Amino acid sequence: MAHHPGPAQPLELEAAGASHIGMRRHQEDFVLVRDDLLLYLVADGAGGHKAGDVASALAARSISNFVGSTVRATHEKPEYDRFGLPTGARRLAMAVQKANRDILEISRTHRQHRGMGTTVVALCFSPRSGLVHVANVGDSRCYRWRDGHLEQLTQDHSLLTDILEDRPDLDDAVLANLPKHVVTRALGMTEAVRVSVRSHSVADGDRFLLCSDGLSAPVSAEAISDTLSLDDPPAQTAQKLISLATEAGARDNISALVVDCLGGPEVTLPPDPRRQAPARPRDPTRSGEPSMPELLLLGIEEIDVDGGPAFQVVPTDTATADLARALDDLIKGPRSR
Repeated sequence: MAHHPGPAQPLELEAAGASHIGMRRHQEDFVLVRDDLLLYLVADGAGGHKAGDVASALAARSISNFVGSTVRATHEKPEYDRFGLPTGARRLAMAVQKANRDILEISRTHRQHRGMGTTVVALCFSPRSGLVHVANVGDSRCYRWRDGHLEQLTQDHSLLTDILEDRPDLDDAVLANLPKHVVTRALGMTEAVRVSVRSHSVADGDRFLLCSDGLSAPVSAEAISDTLSLDDPPAQTAQKLISLATEAGARDNISALVVDCLGGPEVTLPPDPRRQAPARPRDPTRSGEPSMPELLLLGIEEIDVDGGPAFQVVPTDTATADLARALDDLIKGPRSR
C-alpha cells in the first residue's frame, strides 16, 4: 500500500501580498499574511456604501483569531479524524463559518454596516502532514503553480457556474445575456454558508497565488502563469501581477498574495487518511443488525416494486428558493425577447 510521503525537510514558507484600489473609490479588499499561524487569505468586500471594507477586514480578523485560538487543540489531535477528514481542513472551515456569523452580527447591530458582505479565499498549512488546506466562499481564487503548470484549486461560486451545473445544455446566446461577476455565496449573506474546502499535498517549489477577481478577471491564466514562473520573490511577483491588472484596465480593487513553499517531497501523492485515522471502535451490540447499504444517495428513496428493489427519485434542491426563482427568470428572460 502506497503511503502519503511526509515532508522531506521542514516546510518553510515565504509570503507577501499587495492590493491596489483600481478604478474604484474605495479599497474593499483585504490581504492577510500570518506567518506565525501559517495562514494566508484574501477577502473581497462588497458594497462601498455598505461597508465592504469593514466586512473584508472583519472576516480576516475573525478567521485569524479562530485559527490562533485553536493552535494547541489542533496539535493535540491527529492529522485525520475518525472519519478520515483532515483536522486542519475542518478547522479552517469552522473559522470561515465563525467569520460569517461575526459579519452578520455586526451587520444587524450597526445600521451603517447593514448589507455588507465579502468573499474569501484562505490557505492554512499543516507541516506535520505536509498538507495545505484551501477554503473559499465566492469568486476569490487560489492558484497553484507547480513544475511549469498553473492549476486553479478553487471553483467560483458564481451565477454562471451554478447555471452551468444545473443547465449545461443552455445555448451560448442565453449565457451571454446573463449578468457578469455575480456571486451566489458570500460571507454576510445568510446564516448558513457553504464553505468549499480541499486539502492538497505540498511539494518542494510549490507557489500559491490567492487573488480577488480584480486580478483574475482582466488577466489571462497564461499571463498569471508566466509571471509566477519567474524567479522573483513573492513581494515582487505580487506587484507584477497587480501591474498586469492595472495595465489591462481593471476596474475593480486588485489583490494578490503569493506563497512560496520550500521543503517537502519532490513528488506527492494525494492525502491518504488511512495513514493516521484512528480506528472506529466496533459496537458489539449492533453485530446482529442487518448491514447498511453500501451507498446511500441523498434525495433517493429505495422502494419495493412488484417484489423487487427499485429506486424512486425524490426531488431535492440545494439552492435557496430566491436563487431558484432568480435563475429561472434569467434563463427565461432572453428567450422571451
